[in-house]
Amino acid sequence: MEEAVDFVNHLFRNGAALGCCPVNVAEVYAGIREKEHGATEKMIYSLQFFSIDLETAKLAGNMIRDYRSRGTTLALADAMIAAVAIQNGLILATYNEKHYPMTELTLFSPGGTNR
Repeated sequence: MEEAVDFVNHLFRNGAALGCCPVNVAEVYAGIREKEHGATEKMIYSLQFFSIDLETAKLAGNMIRDYRSRGTTLALADAMIAAVAIQNGLILATYNEKHYPMTELTLFSPGGTNR
């Protein structure tokens, strides 16, 4: 978690506009430690929030189905996050690039492959 916080702080310091969606918020709160609560709240509320609408949910479901037919399993959370990024023309920053094989997704992975 500390590495992720450092990465987000680096992006902030370099002027990046950052956002999240409901899935990101749920993932963060699922892993939060009590001592991190204040700083996490401050960070979450500083981000632009992107909702998940019907079209975004349909895109996520379609990606899961399409990739499953090719032998690749996508987690629902990852598909939802990717769909939000695609629908809103966002760059997805992640350390887990293997979770996001979608070619239509613009991806930034620190120390990894960017596309």
